[in-house]
Amino acid sequence: MDKKRILITGMSGLVGGIMRRALEDKYDLVALNRSEVSGVRCIQADIADLEAIRPAFDGVSVVLHLAADANAQASICDVVRHNVNGTYNVFEAARAAGVRRIVSASSGSVIRYHEQDEPYRTLVKGPETPLPASWPMVTHLAPFRPDGLYGCSKVWGEALARFYSDEYDMSVICVRLGAVLAEDQPNQPRMYSAWCSHRDAAQMFEKCIAAPDGLQFDIFYAVSNNQRNYRDLDHSREVIGYEPQDDANTFASP
Repeated sequence: MDKKRILITGMSGLVGGIMRRALEDKYDLVALNRSEVSGVRCIQADIADLEAIRPAFDGVSVVLHLAADANAQASICDVVRHNVNGTYNVFEAARAAGVRRIVSASSGSVIRYHEQDEPYRTLVKGPETPLPASWPMVTHLAPFRPDGLYGCSKVWGEALARFYSDEYDMSVICVRLGAVLAEDQPNQPRMYSAWCSHRDAAQMFEKCIAAPDGLQFDIFYAVSNNQRNYRDLDHSREVIGYEPQDDANTFASP
C-alpha cells in the first residue's frame, strides 16, 4: 500500500526537522521550503508566492504548515508577507489541490498576555517561586490576548482556519505550540510553564495528522506536562488522545 503523502512547509526549521525525523518512516514526505532540504523531495519556493508553491500540493493528503516568521523584531511587512499572506497562500493552494486536512502551527503567543494577570504571573516566574494553591487553566475558548505582531498573525491564522473549514468543508486543526527549544530543555524561568519537548511536539502533530476524518476543526495546546503549566490539555487528551511525556520541572535545581 502506498504511503500517505504529507507536505511539510518550513521543514528546514527546528520543528520541521523534528517532524521530518518523526514521520519519514511512516509517510511519503514532501518539503515546501525556500532552501533545499537534502534527502527528501523538496519544492523550493516562498510561501508568499502562490503560483510558485501551487505544484507542491498535488497528490498531498495532509499539509503540516510550520513555515512562519517568528522573529519578535520582524517588521509588519515581513509578518504580513510570511505569516498572513503566506498562510493564506498555503491554505488556498491546499484547497485548490483538493487536500482534505491542514494541520497548522499556531502558537501559545495568541494568549500569552494572560500572564500579566494572577495567578499566571506567578506561575511563569519559574521554579524558584512557590506555586499558587490552585489555578484555572486557560482553555482554547479563552479570549485572545496576543503577544506582539507574531501573536497577532497567529490569531489571523486561526480565523482563516475556521473560515476554510466552514466554507470549503476542509478539516483544519490548529496547534497552539509551546516553546520548542533547540536544547530541548527550559532555558529561562518562564519556560518551566511554556516548554514543549521535542517528543511531545512530535506526538501532538502526529495525533493531529492521524485524527479521524470527522474532526472538522479544532484547536489544541501543545505543551509538556509541566508542573507550572496553565494551558488546558484535557481537551486534546479527550479529542485526540494527546498524553505529554515530559515535564520541565525535571530540569529544576533540587
